[in-house]
Amino acid sequence: MPPAAPARPQPAPGQAVFRAQGLTKVYRMGEVEVPALRGIDLQLNAGELVVLLGPSGSGKSTLLNILGGLDAPTSGEVWYLDHKLSGASEAELTRFRREHVGFVFQFYNLIPSLTARENVAAVTEIAPSPMRPEDALHLVGLGERLDHFPAQMSGGEQQRVAIARAIAKNPAVLLCDEPTGALDSQTGVVVLEALEKVNRELGTLTVLITHNVGIADMADRVIRLSDGRISGIRANPSKKPARELSW
Repeated sequence: MPPAAPARPQPAPGQAVFRAQGLTKVYRMGEVEVPALRGIDLQLNAGELVVLLGPSGSGKSTLLNILGGLDAPTSGEVWYLDHKLSGASEAELTRFRREHVGFVFQFYNLIPSLTARENVAAVTEIAPSPMRPEDALHLVGLGERLDHFPAQMSGGEQQRVAIARAIAKNPAVLLCDEPTGALDSQTGVVVLEALEKVNRELGTLTVLITHNVGIADMADRVIRLSDGRISGIRANPSKKPARELSW
């Protein structure tokens, strides 16, 4: 598994960060087996902004959770750089998540009694090579809101605090599950601009789940999922800036 070194270089641009081969996931509910993934072959590269697009139940979140070490495949292999995640122990996966992956979810999961700065600092205290909480918040446009509590912020601002918290540990990978799902389109665009800036300025592989076709135009590549399978992959010849998106 990845070493617990005090400083960790980011993967080189274009380097394969994740490789998945033959991934399946079957959930068992009593006597019933429910297939969520049905043989996924995939490569995600350093520096990319990738959108996973598909309807509810297509397998997007299951795939993201396996890549992030939150879940294990039923069969198949998944690699992070030179480290095999499939078959890794829970302790190894915990270390992988802590040191290499930032997560952003639809709901912000901020601690209400902590300020924006303190919410971000809670993560940097356990990271091997973090950025300053203030720097992470400045990066997402919240430099003037450092000492505000979640209840004093809009939904979009809270989501940007969640993004700052995810990136403050300098992860190689940022995994975002419907990050604009609870927001109106105008606020959602501001959040997408923050993700776009992180991808551009830090070079973080950013994988964004959505069922919203309009968001796909900001990606380097769009991977469509349907019924647990990849139904198509396309590279955008030119990316549309997040501020130009609408839905």
